[in-house]
Amino acid sequence: MRNLAFLGALAVVLGACTSFSPDGGMVEVRSLAQERIGQAVPVAGDAEAVRAAVDALLAKPLTADAAVEVALLNNPGLAARLAELGLAEADLVQAGRLRNPVFAYSNKRNSDITQIERTFLVNVAALVFMPLALDIEQRRFEQAKLGAALDIVSTAAAARQAYFRAVAAQEMLVYFRQVSESAEASSELARRMAQAGNWSRLAQMREQAFHADATAQLARAQQAAASEREQLTRVLGAASFTLAPRLPDLPAAPLAAIDAEQAALDRRLDVQIAKLDAESVAKSLGLTRATRFVNVLEVGYTNESETGERRKNGYEIELALPIFDWGDARVARAQTLYKQAMARTAAIAVNAQSEVRETYAAYRTAYDLAKHYRDEIVPLRRRIADENLLRYNGMLIGVFELLADAREQIGSVNAAIEATRDYWLAETALQLALAGKSPGSAMSAGSAASNARAPAPAGGH
Repeated sequence: MRNLAFLGALAVVLGACTSFSPDGGMVEVRSLAQERIGQAVPVAGDAEAVRAAVDALLAKPLTADAAVEVALLNNPGLAARLAELGLAEADLVQAGRLRNPVFAYSNKRNSDITQIERTFLVNVAALVFMPLALDIEQRRFEQAKLGAALDIVSTAAAARQAYFRAVAAQEMLVYFRQVSESAEASSELARRMAQAGNWSRLAQMREQAFHADATAQLARAQQAAASEREQLTRVLGAASFTLAPRLPDLPAAPLAAIDAEQAALDRRLDVQIAKLDAESVAKSLGLTRATRFVNVLEVGYTNESETGERRKNGYEIELALPIFDWGDARVARAQTLYKQAMARTAAIAVNAQSEVRETYAAYRTAYDLAKHYRDEIVPLRRRIADENLLRYNGMLIGVFELLADAREQIGSVNAAIEATRDYWLAETALQLALAGKSPGSAMSAGSAASNARAPAPAGGH
């Protein structure tokens, strides 16, 4: 009985160490995410507070940072994934709770004789292996924190990319409308001149064909702008917002070259999750080996009483005998899971280093192209347009030559918008590759960790 009291006291101490945290681990999650997205992660309160915060952000023209904040507050998919953190903490707390004792009562009557048996059983095996099970669940809780931070980082990147695409599509739509208006004016002028006999039928049909093409391009631009806006709506979880009129300007200088290997290993959340996963599986292997033979062990107090007889006190031990199942299958499974986790960790580390190098190269190319359009092509087109306007005023060229040059200038401006958009998308992809995972990876944070579970000591009741 003294030993049972000691085991019971140990269970109380271990259970006290695994109570629910006040914040569910979100303080650490927000800190991890904030380091990687470069802005504060908002604290989600009750539904009314969230709605008020979102409405205040959407009341003004949306910026990229505001879009991220709205998505982190309002994206229902993110809220569902963050619930995994609460599930992991519940598993941790449960691992620190000793299984409830079992009380058995038997009352047998035979004529005038009543036989009563009382038994009180405690699962000793579960208590003995509780520290190891707690350590495993603690690691899984840490994995869940990293996974939650990865979900936040991924959602922030998705919001920024959707925002840049939507603004660029809206900005290009404005220029395609100008092209369409220019083409319509040119086509109408050509039709009238052809009617007056001052313009050939072939030249008039060329202007009409250009007008038809411009109308089709405008329709595509309208659909693209609507589609990109809907993409942003899904990320934000809100449909009523006003976009900024144009994309942000390029930074003065690009980011410096990166030590891809060290950056990937130090900052990538998927790499850290994979490391913890391998450690958890290794611990699970230890638990599997420890419980290979002694998996069910229960000790308890029992007494019997019978009419006319003295009460009989004693103890009872229940032990599962390894006659049919020696636990070798569970050990082999755990060993295979460990090898799988180690191989997965190595693959993720190699891929992470390669992805950082690749995304940085794409980032530098995008920056150089956007800068080239901004500093060379667009200014040159503007100077050409100014020169042609002077020539038109001097009656050296006609109106159709002036309109054709204006169309070419608008085309260059559209290409510059695309280049600037591609730069911001590449910059977001680089930050995601440095912080969380591959920008093109379909793996969600919730599936980043292994699904292997350690076989907890099973009770006979």
